[in-house]
Amino acid sequence: MDGQLLPVLVLLLGASGLCEQGPGPGGPLEEPPEEKPPEEKPSEEEPLEEDRVLVLSQQTLGQALQEHPALLVEFYAPWCGHCRALAPEYRKAAALLAAESARVTLAKVDGPAEPELAEEFAVTEYPTLKFFRDGNRTHPEEYTGPREAKGIAEWLRRRVGPSARRLEDEEDARALMDAQDVVVVGFFQDLQDRDVATFLGLAQDALDMTFGLTDRPQLFQKFGLTKDTVVLFKKYDEGRADFPVDKELGLDQGDLSRFLLTHSMRLVTEYSSETSSKIFAARILNHLLLFVNQTLDAHRELLPGFREAAPHFRGQVLFVVVDVGADNDHVLQYFGLKAQEAPTLRFINIETTKKYAPGHGAPVTAAAITDFCRAVLGGGIKPYRLSQEVPPDWDQRPVKTLVGKNFEQVAFDETKNVFIKFYAPWCAHCKEMAPAWEELAEKYRDHEDIVIAELDATANELEAFPVHGFPTLKYFPAGPSRKVIDYKGARDLETFSKFLDSGGELPAEEPAEVPGATFPVGVCLQASGQSSGG
Repeated sequence: MDGQLLPVLVLLLGASGLCEQGPGPGGPLEEPPEEKPPEEKPSEEEPLEEDRVLVLSQQTLGQALQEHPALLVEFYAPWCGHCRALAPEYRKAAALLAAESARVTLAKVDGPAEPELAEEFAVTEYPTLKFFRDGNRTHPEEYTGPREAKGIAEWLRRRVGPSARRLEDEEDARALMDAQDVVVVGFFQDLQDRDVATFLGLAQDALDMTFGLTDRPQLFQKFGLTKDTVVLFKKYDEGRADFPVDKELGLDQGDLSRFLLTHSMRLVTEYSSETSSKIFAARILNHLLLFVNQTLDAHRELLPGFREAAPHFRGQVLFVVVDVGADNDHVLQYFGLKAQEAPTLRFINIETTKKYAPGHGAPVTAAAITDFCRAVLGGGIKPYRLSQEVPPDWDQRPVKTLVGKNFEQVAFDETKNVFIKFYAPWCAHCKEMAPAWEELAEKYRDHEDIVIAELDATANELEAFPVHGFPTLKYFPAGPSRKVIDYKGARDLETFSKFLDSGGELPAEEPAEVPGATFPVGVCLQASGQSSGG
């Protein structure tokens, strides 16, 4: 998902599954142990095997590439927690593929113990997985699939075998459709057409859908088609959705991918940890949430009206039901709601993170829901922003407590240098650095021109300072310039102190960021709740 399209409903989806190659500033959470002298290796050796996974080294990789035309290699670090979590799933995937005699082999390389290989394949974080075909050592494919056994196995099956099943007759088509809730069939009059290659390329990576392919005229006739079309068949809502292929422009993989994601979604999706990733993968920027208590008959009676309004906004607004009686407190908190306020509606644009609420006491009917959506989309309703009340003792502790209502006054006090931590109560990385932040405040509590503060960014939204990751640290130097400096150094007392003592600059010997990091090390994403680093 693009950085701008950070999800905004689920706040705790778990870790991103990457450890940086070196400890770096601020992470990873687990330090690699002290290096031991490498054991002497024979100049020529056969690859070892552990639980159907080859154990490769600089000496054996070449041989493995020659002997295994389809080879998935995991570069791991023994100290990396995410690698340890992946290990049993990786072994299970190897067993699954071996049981069906699939023409693919799984292998692993200890990156820190094989620095030449890590450098050759530009490994900057662990685990990194690369797929090698036909012994080609110079252009491996980056693994982009799931981190669980079935997903790993399916990703590989769709590369060593057909990614779509060939359908010869109606019996084939019915068998495929009966077996799955969602099936995508490409109807192409010429299977040598370049559009077929585009279709099959997409099928390789859309692992949550089953794909079929046909050029049979009787199947075109059976399903009422006269030209090349990709059809999504589903056992719910409208039953099917057609994507005609433009013969002039051809089949665009991006357009088809968005179409499939949009139309494979149910008109109304119930929010849960299992559905959240698909909600955001649909790339629909506008979400309408109905908060209800599913244990109450009066609340459940509102669902048909919600569903009735949904088809008018297919592809434009995603309709989501949130059960306040389930484990969804983090969603309520994000919208500034309490469970007793249900039933109620909230509308959000996940790109701008702007939130909208209907008028107090507005009914939850199909007509009212339709009017509310149209008013928001048409600019007729203004967004709201969350802010807590200023605590009476906000300035009594070494770490000052900021909220939306006193942020401006404190952050831009021209007589003070203000260092602010924007945090989320649930963020593990915020909790990890909390002691260092308290120590910093205690150290500088007698400096009248320095303020150490914190702001719960999940309960206080600042239009001028959108926060997308936790913790986010910003320094507001004294003076009239309203200058703001983003802090990206190590999160320890010593480095914090050097930063303050130098007037908001990191000393030259302190690298600001870890080279090659996708996100700053040790960051929980504001909207997805995903953790990067460690």
